[in-house]
Amino acid sequence: MKSLNVVWVTILLLLSAALLFLADLALGSVHIPFRYLMLLLVGGDSGNEIWSNIFYHFRLPRAIAAIMVGAALGISGLQMQTLFKNPLAGPFVLGISSGASLGVALLVLASFSFGGMLVGTGLNSWMVVLAACIGAIIVFMIVLALSFRVRESMSLLIIGIMVASITGAAVGALQFFSNAQQIQIFLIWTLGSLGGLTWSTHQVFIPVVLTGISIAFVMFKPLNGLLLGENYAQSLGINIKRSRILIIISTSMLAGAVTAFCGPIAFIGLAVPHITRLVINTSDHKKLLPAVAVMGVILMLICDILSQIPGREEVLPINIVTSLVGAPVVIWIIMRKKVVKNAFS
Repeated sequence: MKSLNVVWVTILLLLSAALLFLADLALGSVHIPFRYLMLLLVGGDSGNEIWSNIFYHFRLPRAIAAIMVGAALGISGLQMQTLFKNPLAGPFVLGISSGASLGVALLVLASFSFGGMLVGTGLNSWMVVLAACIGAIIVFMIVLALSFRVRESMSLLIIGIMVASITGAAVGALQFFSNAQQIQIFLIWTLGSLGGLTWSTHQVFIPVVLTGISIAFVMFKPLNGLLLGENYAQSLGINIKRSRILIIISTSMLAGAVTAFCGPIAFIGLAVPHITRLVINTSDHKKLLPAVAVMGVILMLICDILSQIPGREEVLPINIVTSLVGAPVVIWIIMRKKVVKNAFS
């Protein structure tokens, strides 16, 4: 009966995600009638070139980005909380996001080394994405190399936090020696954006995210074992070192891709696993992983909808909205210590 309830709740979550997806497509500074919106969604012609351009080149790529980001952050957050048995662990505890931020900071803030020619590039250009990817990959390689020598996951967590502190200090030093224009460009990037993704960037972003998610779904048995402790998992025949490396690879791909293409997006990966556990009341990762992915999509679509300012062309940076929505959830999680303790015991 409990398994049946989980199935029905997951179906309801999928329907909610579909409705929010349509709502996200419908909202914007330019009103598109719903019947023409549905016609465009199935590849039809609305008869209005402006509507078609707005829908295909702005709203649809943005909504798809919200879906991919929500699923990626939700799943990566769940993996980190399970690996470290820490309810406040998020997808960026390994320092991957900090590495990406350092890469962008070196590009934008240190661009004076190249005669200032990089400052004029767009925040969502391939150059910025490449810089973020390089920074994330370097940190990932450091953490992965250290994971071979560290036996306890908690030690790896501390290493990730320290790596993030080092990269944060480097970014702070670059900001200190930069001018106002460079700092403003970097600050805008840190606020996050879903609107910068186009069909060309999706050709890279979506496969990377889907690969990271696929690895996570294959790992549901080791994740269930790790939830009971590494010693118990080892007694079940789970290769702890191999499982830890695959979880790190999956999380790094998901968190690194999101940060590279959209900027560092806060709180979604931290809040979504807890909300999902309360909704479906299970710790089985075979059921939890798909539910967390869908819940991440729902929360991200809600944040994207809230970022649309009615009657105005401006769109709030996504990090502002996710912080306003996610921070109260984290506070509520801390206040409900009993629920958190039950989830990780």
